[in-house]
Amino acid sequence: MAPFDIIAIGGSAGSIPIVSELLEALPSTFQYAVIIVLHRLRNVYSEMNRVLTTSDKGTYVHEPDDKEVIQPNSIYLAPQNYHLLIEADRCFSLDYSELVNYSRPSIDVTFESLASVYGSRVLAVLLSGANDDGALGMEAILSNGGQAIVQDPATAAYAAMPRAALERNPTALVLSPDGIIKFLSITT
Repeated sequence: MAPFDIIAIGGSAGSIPIVSELLEALPSTFQYAVIIVLHRLRNVYSEMNRVLTTSDKGTYVHEPDDKEVIQPNSIYLAPQNYHLLIEADRCFSLDYSELVNYSRPSIDVTFESLASVYGSRVLAVLLSGANDDGALGMEAILSNGGQAIVQDPATAAYAAMPRAALERNPTALVLSPDGIIKFLSITT
């Protein structure tokens, strides 16, 4: 059995290539769900789910609908311009409330929601980005017994996000992108 029910990946500027590498490294079947929260332009058409999908491997990324039940062996992308929350019955809830850290979707909002529902069964991964979104949410995950990985700021295209997360969460594991891939291959 995998040590996690959910792996949540958050990122912003400079994170897309790393997210693609992480998804490419996933085994063909896995016993957990993957949720990706990326900062994107709010009012511009996006095909990010198609960009991240690797159909030759069978890795499909889709944006969940409101009230969709979270399933293992599935990869979800927070919809553009909506906060992605998780309800107690482990289904998604889409929220159009105010921006958080200048963002919607906000990594903090999703991480905090996951912490309250999944507790110790969450692994949070925070990647490159230019603000401090994700730091508070990561704190919630760690406080509820989950695990956290922060991309080594020295390897990030934009170090502000991982640096802010480490300042708030000094116990988080700090890894390079290759180190994150190795960690996931060993523990999942």
